Amino acid sequence: MFKSLNDLQKLILQNKVKKKLALAVSQDGHSLDAVYNAYQAGIIDPILIGSKPETEAIIAAKGYDFSHATFIHEPDTEKSVQIAVKLVHDQKADILMKGKVATPTLLKGVLNKEWGLRTGRLLSHFALFEVNTYHKLIAVTDVAMNIAPNLKDKIDIVNNSVGYLNKMGISKPKVAVLGAIEMVNESMQATLDAALLSKMNQRDQIKNCIIDGPLAFDNAVSFESAKHKGIKSEVAGDTDLLLMPDIEVGNVLYKTLVFFAKAKVASVILGASAPIVLTSRSDSEESKYNSILLAAMA
Repeated sequence: MFKSLNDLQKLILQNKVKKKLALAVSQDGHSLDAVYNAYQAGIIDPILIGSKPETEAIIAAKGYDFSHATFIHEPDTEKSVQIAVKLVHDQKADILMKGKVATPTLLKGVLNKEWGLRTGRLLSHFALFEVNTYHKLIAVTDVAMNIAPNLKDKIDIVNNSVGYLNKMGISKPKVAVLGAIEMVNESMQATLDAALLSKMNQRDQIKNCIIDGPLAFDNAVSFESAKHKGIKSEVAGDTDLLLMPDIEVGNVLYKTLVFFAKAKVASVILGASAPIVLTSRSDSEESKYNSILLAAMA
């Protein structure tokens, strides 16, 4: 059981895992901070694709030593993305990371039919939080990719996340499907989806996890709250993964945990043939570094 994001680094170093990371449009100071720290820690070998003069100017200003890194000079943003994605597609890199490029431009490259990273699965966002008030790391999905997922989308999102947690060594992650209430209400689609997902899990249509829902947030993360409401559940109070009903709820929870609870977070995009580190400009350097760790776990 992982209790902190630092546990990820310990396991990676213990297993002597080193991944090649392709940074698309590398002339971005915040991304280079995280990449350099992971490089110095011996977790990645970076491939920096972008404007070499601009990238080297940032590196020099920060006093970093990237002397053993690979540089590919490509000043054009779309071509830089293409090179980075192709490196991952051709298995010459293990992780794709977003640098100074708009998310739609990067995803356009990822979804390219010829040289992209398509797998036939839905792309989804996976965030892993270290919260001081919870007894282990807890994952949240989806807060950034899928706006209003239907039942089929939620199945894909769960499978993406569960598959990743399995790779991290959590063989039977406990999945709480969130709603505003813990009872099925025909007027609340989230509760209907939750009930169906739970039953599909019981019938082995969704494997390698334990799903329960609908659960309100307090029941999902607090055993005492669930006990007080008379909820009998293997998941309540010991959740590994929170499945959001939609992107608004997910985005608010993500930012509440970061800004109010001061939680540490790592996040990746799943569903492609390799993990994608796609953080926002508001994410801290620590979050970007932790996201590289999370990507390297697979």
